[in-house]
This record gives sequence, structure tokens and C-alpha cells, in this order.
Amino acid sequence: MKFVNEYRDPSLVRLLAEKIKKTAKKNWTIMEVCGGQTHSIVRSGLNKLLPDNIQLIHGPGCPVCVTPIDLIDMAIAIALTPNTILCSFGDMLRVPGSSFDLIKAKALGADVRIILSPIDAVHIAKKNPNKEVVLFAVGFETTAPTNGMTIKMANDLKVVNFSLLSSHVLVPPAIKYIMSDPESKVDGFLAAGHVCTVTGYKQYHELAKATDTPIIITGFEPVDIMQGISLCVDMLEKQETGVKNQYSRVVKESGNRQAQELISDVFTVVDRHWRGIGSIPSSGLDLSSKYKTFDATYRFTIKTDAPSLDSGCLSGMIMQGKCKPSDCPHFGKKCTPQTPLGAPMVSTEGACSAYYLYCDKGSS
Repeated sequence: MKFVNEYRDPSLVRLLAEKIKKTAKKNWTIMEVCGGQTHSIVRSGLNKLLPDNIQLIHGPGCPVCVTPIDLIDMAIAIALTPNTILCSFGDMLRVPGSSFDLIKAKALGADVRIILSPIDAVHIAKKNPNKEVVLFAVGFETTAPTNGMTIKMANDLKVVNFSLLSSHVLVPPAIKYIMSDPESKVDGFLAAGHVCTVTGYKQYHELAKATDTPIIITGFEPVDIMQGISLCVDMLEKQETGVKNQYSRVVKESGNRQAQELISDVFTVVDRHWRGIGSIPSSGLDLSSKYKTFDATYRFTIKTDAPSLDSGCLSGMIMQGKCKPSDCPHFGKKCTPQTPLGAPMVSTEGACSAYYLYCDKGSS
């Protein structure tokens, strides 16, 4: 497959690993922001090819993982409301809320439907005019355009029984938040290439300068990631800060302007609570006042109890790069994909699920 197999070539991966080994004279810690990159790293064993003085740590780049408990509780409460259909992608259904998850809500009689595209939720609303249909919209800037498109579509088609529960989060504020922590171990970042496909990376220049770190826009295949690490190590050794674009075959500095305009029209930037991490200023997207009637929090007057904390779950520390999944005493024991304590164990982009699937239990 052209433009796929080339980026999975083991010989190229090994060459890049040797280059990194020769370049790296000091100890460096690099954070890959995206959970998709984490899975690629652990699945391919890239972390085992790196020299001991290069450490990879895993960032908060899993939107399912950082969705706050109170929003999951609200989604469950909405789903349990009579004459309501809740639509969601499958990886949200087993994320624990305060008491249980959406799978349990479905077992209790809630009409919870797994969708393959956000547009499916609008079609479901058209077919069920006597029911309220809610799309649980979770994601980074990558999925915001398609979720925003559902609002434009529902508005144009006058589908009045459709609404959206937004849990969108933004990547740059999370990077800035991590680097503002005096305990941060991060020397450089591999930024999420698919996010920058939408947003571009103009804003990352200012971010790199403000955090005094190199940021490498990086893809998801093994060669992409090793080249991203190589570029980052080279900049660190030269004491350079700034932005480099490894994923140039996909990402342009200006990004996708049509998608950016759609996001700007449909959403507004708000402060957002990140599960396990805390409140990060200007790090979320809610529906703008222009489309407020499509906001599920406006349409449903549901109050949920204050969410309880994840007992014994270290996911917040893992997503800030302060420890690894294998450091958690519950990993692979009390916390498994079947009995998760936190979202990173069940999400398809979660660091804990990556370690559970691809590492010997207790290995890093």
C-alpha cells in the first residue's frame, strides 16, 4: 500500500533508532501527546529500540480519557430520560461514571446507540421525530468539524429534536498546562499530526517559545514516530526551541481553513475540566450562542451529584507524564479492560489499554 508500507519499514525504523542513539548525548524525556501515537509506539516496540537516555512518556492525548466524570454522568442521566435516544461512538460506552457506565444504562433500558459517523445521529433524529436524540460529542480539534457539521445539518433541515452534548477539548492549552507544572519532566513534544491537519501549526510557534521546548508535528506510523523523535532529540542536543513538521505529507502550516471556519461558527472556546488533571483555561469547545438551542445542557435540566474520584486510579498522573501505567499498583490486577478503574484502560487510545494489550504486565 503506497504511503503506508513505506512508513512501516523495519529497516528504516532501525536506521532512525541508530541515528537517535548517536545523536543523544544527554538524558531527554519526550512526550507524545496523542494516544494513537502511544498505541503505535507500544504495539511496534519503538520504546524498546531507543537508548536508555531517551525516555518516552505519555500525554493527555485521549479525548475519551479526559472527558470529565460529570459529563459522563450527565450523558447517562440523559440516556435514562424517557423518550430519549443517546448516540455515541463505542469507546465511550464503557468509560466509568460516578456509579456506572453507558453500557449499564443500556442494560437498565436506556436507548443508547453506537454510531459510526456523527451524521448518523441526525438521521436517527429525523426517523424518530417524537423522541429527543442527543449526540455525545467527544474529541479534539480533529472531530470538531464533523460534529459541528451535524449542528449545521440539523439547523438547515429543521431537525428540532436533535441536540449535542459537547466534551471537545483543545491540544495547545493542555501542552501549556503540562509545561506550567514545576514537576513536569518533559523536554520536548511530539504533537498530534491529525489535530494539526485541521488547525495547522501557526499557534505552535508561540507555544514552543512560551514553553521553551521543541515541538515536532508527528504522524502515527512507526517511521513517522521515530523520525519525530530523531528531530526532537537533534533540537534538544542543539538547545533549540521551535516547531518542525515531520508530517508534511499531510499537515500544512495553515491547516484546513474550511474546517477552522466551521469550528469558529458553531463553537466557542471555554474553560474545560479534564478528567484526572483538573481545569485548564480556554481548553474546551461548547456550542456558540448562535446554536444554543442545540445544546443538550440547555435543553435538558438535569442535575447530577458531585462526581466521586476514581479510587486508586493514577490515570491523571499518567496523562501528565508523571508516571507510566505499569507504575500503578492496580494495573492488570484490580484495573483491567473488563473492570476499569479509569478511562485510559478502556479507551482505544488510552495508555493503560496500550500497555495491557502490548506489554508484559509490569513492563514499560
